[in-house]
This record gives sequence, structure tokens and C-alpha cells, in this order.
Amino acid sequence: MVTKIDKMGGAQPEEDGQDVTAVASSSAVAGTDDMLSLGQVDQALATKMHLVNDAIDEIGFTPYHTKLFFLNGFGISADQVVAQYPPKFTRGAQLGFYLALLVGALFWGSTADIIGRKWAFNFSLFTSAIFAITAGAAPNYPAWATLVAISAFGSGGNLVLDTTVFLEYLPSNKQWLLTLLAGWWGVGQTVAGLVAWPFMSNYSCPTDGTVPCTNANNMGWRYLFYTCGAIVFVLSIARVLVIRFHETPKFLLCQGMDEEVIQTLQNLARKHHRPCQLTLEQLQACGQIRSAHAENRASFSELVVHVRGLFSTRIMTLSTSLVWFSWALIGLGYALYYVYLPEYLASRNASAGETSPNLTWRNYAITNLCAIPGPIIAAFMSEVPILGRRWTMAIGAFITSE
Repeated sequence: MVTKIDKMGGAQPEEDGQDVTAVASSSAVAGTDDMLSLGQVDQALATKMHLVNDAIDEIGFTPYHTKLFFLNGFGISADQVVAQYPPKFTRGAQLGFYLALLVGALFWGSTADIIGRKWAFNFSLFTSAIFAITAGAAPNYPAWATLVAISAFGSGGNLVLDTTVFLEYLPSNKQWLLTLLAGWWGVGQTVAGLVAWPFMSNYSCPTDGTVPCTNANNMGWRYLFYTCGAIVFVLSIARVLVIRFHETPKFLLCQGMDEEVIQTLQNLARKHHRPCQLTLEQLQACGQIRSAHAENRASFSELVVHVRGLFSTRIMTLSTSLVWFSWALIGLGYALYYVYLPEYLASRNASAGETSPNLTWRNYAITNLCAIPGPIIAAFMSEVPILGRRWTMAIGAFITSE
């Protein structure tokens, strides 16, 4: 007798002579979206991933997921606390800041596929914190711009890993929480705005040139960096002390570590008194994964393998291209908006006869506060059958463009 793997990862007897891998593969691919199916590229990967997804669904949402929601959310907030420094610096430093975010996202995103989510997840936020604090003590402009860029390098990686780690643990019926997770982005922006308000209003030198700027009368930006960096540092430590983070099952699966996948899932199920019927034999019966890595994982070929997977089918190619283009436009609008927001607020206040920096930074904090409700509303809209994710995204894009 051999074993047929049913949809929920359970075992059913099957007639002798049937190919268990073929049976499992057809079960895995059946009913799935063609865009997301990897069966045309690597049948073993597609089948095993389907079984792991079913096991995660079987375990369901646990207190561990709740901890991940808050800790990953804190990470997103921390990114924004760092990123929302009042941009009162020249455009060269701004360019370096956003380039560092891009390089950080690419570096840490790729590194996480090689060394694992766990180390990249923790170390990227720690890097952001340490260099943000150090930036507050920068002796000159070049040193300050360099330290801020390195801090942004860590933030860029942390941002992509927060969502990746959370999604790889989420049951399919709770994936709307990924949208809700973006609400922490607004929380971080608001915290940054509230921290900037008193420091930049009360401890900054005049901008009209009547009084020279010195350390004695222009400590506001230093206080801001010290405070924001300390907040991020505390959150990076909380990731280690508050929750014992386990490597994600999907990363382990792509490493060919089937035993560790089963151990991770069964430990999670056992701790929270949930069922998990997936067994090592079921995973091993699906065959060997061929397409997850290059022969030399510490080479450029490894990066090529991961990028190539995003264009493995025609529909995947179209989806990847549209998502990248959408994020590029979002990044363009986001950078322009927050780079010029304080200057815009100051100019509007001046036209109304108000020149107090206190009013500018107050309005800055209020504006950032408005970023919180959007993701919360979007998360619930995406679960409304008549709207779904497609129309929710379209509506959000239309409102943003206005």
C-alpha cells in the first residue's frame, strides 16, 4: 500500500502501483490559481508548498501569529520613525537616503533567501537603530549623511522582511491581516511627527540667517535622532526577548530541510493545541525540489534563480511587472510627498501670516496621523465579496491620485 495525500494533508490508503508523487501533485495543483502554481516549473516545489499551506491553514491563527503581528508591526513603525526625519537637509543627502533604502531592500531581501529570515529579520532593524543613534552625534555633514544612509540601508531590508515573515506564517483565511499590518506604517509616521514637533520647534536655530547655527542653539535634530534611534533599538531588542522567533517553514522547505519543516509546524500546533496531520513521509513522497537554489548559493547565479522565478510563466511575468511598476509609482509619490511636506506646510502657513515653526510641525504630526485609518479600512474592504482585493486596490489608487 502507498499513501494518497488529501487536500488537508491527511493520509488515505491508495491502490498499489499508483505514483504517490503524481497523485499528490494533482491534488496540490487542483483548484489553485494558475498564476501562483509552480507546477510547470518545479512540480515537487508546487506540491510541497501546497501541503505546507494546508498544514498552516489546519493549525489556524494562534497567539504566536498575534505576537508576530505586533512585533512585525513595531518593525514597520520603527522603519517609519527612522524614515520620517524632518527633511531639512540638502537634496544630495535625500538622494543618498532613498538609494540606501533601495539597496537595503535588495540586499536584505536576497540575503534572507540565503542565510534565512531569522538573522536578516533581526539584524536589519538592529543596524537601523545603531546608526540612527550614531547619526545624532555626527560631527559634520558628510558623516551625518553617511550614517543616515547606513541606517536607511537597515530600514529598507527590515521593511520587506516584516511583511515576508508575517505572510509566510499566515493561514490563507487571515491574509487580509497583511493589509492591516500597513496601519503600523501610519503609527510610525505619527510617532516621528510627534517627536519632531517639540524638538524641531523649540531647539532649532532660526532659518532666516539672523543668528548663526551652532550646537548650542540647534540641538533639535540631534535630540530627534537620539530619540528615534533609541525607540528603534528597544524594538529590535524586543524581537529577541519577547518572542522566540522560529525560521519560517517555507524557507526551510526551499532549503530541502523537510524534517525541520515538520518539526516547526508540529511544535507550533502542539504548543497551541491545534491539529497538524502533515508528516515527513508525505513531504518526502513529493520528490526533490530542483528550482529553489543555484548550485553555488553564494554566487550571482543564486540571485538569478530567485528573480527568474518571478517570471516563470506568462501570467507570473505580467503580475510581477505590474506589481513592480505600481510600487515604483508609489515610491515616487511617497518620496516627493514627504520630502517637501514640511516646506509645503511652512509655505502655506506663511501665506496665512503664520511663521511659527511650532505650527508647521504640529500640522506635520496631524498629517501623518491621517495615514493610520487607510490600511484599516482597506483590510476590511478587501474581505467584502463585492469589492475584494482588486477593487479595493483600484479605489485606493484613485483616491491617492487625487
